[in-house]
Amino acid sequence: MADLVAVFLFIGVIAYCVLGGADFGAGFWDLIAGGAGRGREPRHLIDDSLAPVWEANHTWLIYCLVMLWSGFPPAFAALTSTLYLPLGIAALGIVLRGAGFAFRKASIRTPEQRVYGAAFAFSSVLTPYCFGSIAGALASGRVPARGDGDPVTSWLNPTSALGGVLAVLACAYLAATYLTVAAGRHGDPHLFRYFRDRALAAGVATGAVSIAGIFVLRADAPRLFHQLSHRALPLALLAALCGLLGLALLRAERTRGLRTTAAAAVALIVSGWGVSQYPYLLGTHLPVQDAAAPHATLAVLVGVACAAGILILPSLVLLFRVMGRADVAAPAPHD
Repeated sequence: MADLVAVFLFIGVIAYCVLGGADFGAGFWDLIAGGAGRGREPRHLIDDSLAPVWEANHTWLIYCLVMLWSGFPPAFAALTSTLYLPLGIAALGIVLRGAGFAFRKASIRTPEQRVYGAAFAFSSVLTPYCFGSIAGALASGRVPARGDGDPVTSWLNPTSALGGVLAVLACAYLAATYLTVAAGRHGDPHLFRYFRDRALAAGVATGAVSIAGIFVLRADAPRLFHQLSHRALPLALLAALCGLLGLALLRAERTRGLRTTAAAAVALIVSGWGVSQYPYLLGTHLPVQDAAAPHATLAVLVGVACAAGILILPSLVLLFRVMGRADVAAPAPHD
């Protein structure tokens, strides 16, 4: 039962990485889009793509938090007691990001739009970096089960830095890929090439950092490195294959299956981390079984997760399908 709840928890982590990560990545491209004139069209497409779904994607974050503190309270207590700095920064970033995005759309004057846009863009980079650094802290065993880990070095270390940079790059790759497809649906060749080139660059950068990260993990997180090169090796190879296929589709300017391929690459990377981490929740010192809540609580969580899947998943699918049709019907940003 504890393993089943852990699987449900990790499904939420993957969903948040794939869906919420694309939202964060859109903020990255917003940040480097340029001034008001040069960046107007890319930002218009970003706003149109994010507006209907950015709140819905945070459902997965809430789901993960509820599953963690209800299903594995010792792990939740240790994590929040040690990593309260990156968690607090990430929470602040989510709030500032939402406020900046909402107020920028409602503002009329350009100076105000720049202020709110900067809050949205910088928070969109800082938040996934913090989440990635948290994953690195967990994977490298820097979160003691007692929750008395160092609040600074626990997330400012080589493995956490690798996790943070990879999170930002993966989000940027996902967002650029999704926006490439959206631009194609709008029938805008200029924006299609604009985001296609950036998706290619982000994909190559993500692959290069992943390869360099092998040496970082070997030196700083030997258990994670061993598991990634043994138990999780098939997932890592599949992730690499999906990444190469996505780059090939981008280079050939083909959008059919592009979003699915990009999402699969990121999902497989995250799954490889989960498989490598098992059976521990915290490094090598808190197994899933030891951290689990009583059996009755776990049974309720399984029921809630199944009910949530029945109720929420069709709603999200409907939302994305409706948005896809809206993209087709929408005019190009420069029209």
